[in-house]
Amino acid sequence: MPQYQSQAKTARARVGDALAWIDAHAHALAAEDVPLIEGAQRILARDAVANLDLPPFDRAAVDGIALRAEDTVGASIYNPCLLQLMRAPGDLAPGGARRLNAGEILPGRADAVVRLEYVGWDAAGRATLTEPIIAGSGIERRASQGARGSTIAAAGRALRPADIGLFASAGHTCVTVVRKPRVRCLLAETTIATGNASVPGEALDANGPLLRALIERDAGIVAEQSTICRDPASLQHALTVPGADLIVVVGGTGPGSNDHAARALKHAGEIAIDGVTLRHAETARIGLAAGMLVFLVPGTPIACLLAYEFFVGRAVRRLGGHAPALPFPCRSMTAAHKIVSEIGVTELRPIRCLKDGLAEPIPFFTEAGLRALTQADGFVLISEKSEGYPRGAAITVYLYR
Repeated sequence: MPQYQSQAKTARARVGDALAWIDAHAHALAAEDVPLIEGAQRILARDAVANLDLPPFDRAAVDGIALRAEDTVGASIYNPCLLQLMRAPGDLAPGGARRLNAGEILPGRADAVVRLEYVGWDAAGRATLTEPIIAGSGIERRASQGARGSTIAAAGRALRPADIGLFASAGHTCVTVVRKPRVRCLLAETTIATGNASVPGEALDANGPLLRALIERDAGIVAEQSTICRDPASLQHALTVPGADLIVVVGGTGPGSNDHAARALKHAGEIAIDGVTLRHAETARIGLAAGMLVFLVPGTPIACLLAYEFFVGRAVRRLGGHAPALPFPCRSMTAAHKIVSEIGVTELRPIRCLKDGLAEPIPFFTEAGLRALTQADGFVLISEKSEGYPRGAAITVYLYR
């Protein structure tokens, strides 16, 4: 008889209640400064302002010739405007023009730049234009993208490569972002029988690499990943060691005689969510220990993956300042076949996308391992209040691609 007795199935928390608890306890971490080149995909922790005008001077927006628009008034194919190219620095004289590359400073008194493909040349090397030019065309005015001290990006923004380029243009060499959450992964030691012998379970471990890939996808840092003895004392001590924002314990969550993870968490801190109504991951638990969020997830790879996607990943994303929702694009599709589920449990069902917006379910059993998910194009979520979807029903599919 295990020393910690799990609560009855009817007492397990609904998935929505577990998510609400996570949202109430997982908040964005403190800010840190990182080099600008490391800021992509990070979450901006506070408003960023321009250190200088953007652009810092009037400049050419295209490759062409800079000119005074008033010199082109009345230009036509029958009365072309002739402009003398000037190479000496300084302001443009009336009737003068200067070759510029995109981004170069506009000379004084110039107020337009004409693309080279719209410029003709006469035998004397003068530029010829056959239509008048509007002042302001082909140029970027100083501070047109933002004045010094103006906000160029608001806090909470996920920085894209274009933002990094804008920040560099605005004089930034570093950026203030939300710190990445540090996650400690503890894999409860197990053994696997092979004939007359037993070998350490970690030799065949899938959960370690799986969790590392998931955590890094969600912009977390795997601060530690190690195998730990299943005895209560070792587990309890590991839950109180500082240095992480979140702890994931894999295995030892079931009713078996050597499943002590729940007991360890109960003594090291508190269990807030004691089991969930999530198909294949019912024994997952959530709590706190030594100021850190703790997630106990089942050791079966499918159950480990599901518990991560629903609960752990949400906490990792929230700690890092990212949107907490599942990180997959959605598409409305039509069920090609009936999808059956059980009232009282939330279920993730792998989906294969067919032609004409149809989607069919893929058989999904824990015994089949992760293969079903690797063959899926996405998945559909079925609420604990639903028995599934009839053929022809509109369904929301979360797409892996």
